[in-house]
Amino acid sequence: MKPGPDMAVCVLGLGRSGKAAVEWLQTTGAKVTAVDGRATPELQQWAAQLPEEIDCRLGERAVMADRFDLAVVSPGVPLDQPQVASLRARGVPVWGELELGWSASQCPAIAITGTNGKTTTTEWVTQLLAETRREVMSAGNIGRPLCEVLPQTRKLDAVVLELSSFQLETIDAFRASVAVLLNLAEDHLDRHGSMANYARVKARLFENQKPFDWAIIQFEAWEQLQALNVMIPGKVVTFSVRNNSADVYVDNNRVISRLLGVEGPVLDLAECALEGTHNAENLMAAWLVGRAMKLLPAEMVPVLQTLRTGEHRCELVAEWEGVRFYNDSKATNVHALVSALRSMPPAEQAVRNVWLIAGGQGKGMDYQAAASAVRERVKGTWLIGASAAEIQSAWSPFAPCNLAADLIEAIAEAGRNAAPGDVVLLSPACASFDMFDSYQHRGNQFRAAVTEWMESRQGD
Repeated sequence: MKPGPDMAVCVLGLGRSGKAAVEWLQTTGAKVTAVDGRATPELQQWAAQLPEEIDCRLGERAVMADRFDLAVVSPGVPLDQPQVASLRARGVPVWGELELGWSASQCPAIAITGTNGKTTTTEWVTQLLAETRREVMSAGNIGRPLCEVLPQTRKLDAVVLELSSFQLETIDAFRASVAVLLNLAEDHLDRHGSMANYARVKARLFENQKPFDWAIIQFEAWEQLQALNVMIPGKVVTFSVRNNSADVYVDNNRVISRLLGVEGPVLDLAECALEGTHNAENLMAAWLVGRAMKLLPAEMVPVLQTLRTGEHRCELVAEWEGVRFYNDSKATNVHALVSALRSMPPAEQAVRNVWLIAGGQGKGMDYQAAASAVRERVKGTWLIGASAAEIQSAWSPFAPCNLAADLIEAIAEAGRNAAPGDVVLLSPACASFDMFDSYQHRGNQFRAAVTEWMESRQGD
């Protein structure tokens, strides 16, 4: 099914992806109804610029009785939301913006998902392909909806998509020629209900693949999918830092391939600009995508050696009298926090040298899953936000846990207690929306607060 003239389409949720869906649907001649329960000044300004034929309903929360041929929901709108549930009960197909964009895309898709590392790996794959003279661009959960780039797709070798579980919930025919699953750990259980449900939603990435498509999967995640009896129709290739049973694995700090035609060492991690096992696996996934896209090892290695992580991902933002401050605001779940703790540089005299700032809006996760890493690396914690008390209860047997009123107080107390060789790490293990607009806003506030704290210490 492709939207076209006289088709009645309802778009629910008018964030960036919803707006992109409305604006693309307008070009098809579809009869569009755009709905959002909010009526903010920004939305009102956007709605005022729409053509008259688009029915824009701001502040609309009631179940709608209108007849629709298709509904397009934004990722942030859950499928049990009353308006969506009513449409589904009436037999109206419910797509996400991803599926809508895919129905009109004119190039193959490389799709990347996982609990953590999605944005980094999407950026790296895009850079790797671009620097080896492939025409690509990134879209999806990385911040640019697929519907925004549809006119460009006819000139691309591929579009590289970062996909969340929320986006994968609402696919129908979406198919990735190359699909990557980086890892699976507890996240968004407040929406998906259980780890098994979350894993199955992530596995939808592979469900429409053909036998000649590539399914690149972390070995441990592959084992989890096998335990759930998930079938993968594409060509499965596995990678792992911890398990040398994978098709691509790490031995003595070198990436080793046992794939036909490229057996043996393919990348020396000591020659790369990155640290941490999670970054090694992201590099391995990028290398495998390059191979699937028929890049030669010789052209990939120089690019892979130069890759670096972006903002808010274990980002060193300052150093003060031997204390380093790291911004890992993008760590919105326990798995990401554990990866960050294990990647922090140890002190010369002690392994426990991290003053951890964590907390925020919880997502139904088990914070005790971080107990081992907290015990091994953390000197003390300063906890903020709605989940602070819950985290304190989970971690207090393993490290001193203190409550802070806000990020500024947490930075001041952690900095005051830190000694040369210590690390102050913001790695929240929670969403940001109880105190900030986004993880980027939280990370930027951390940077600014660290700078202010250091300036206040001048002359001490």
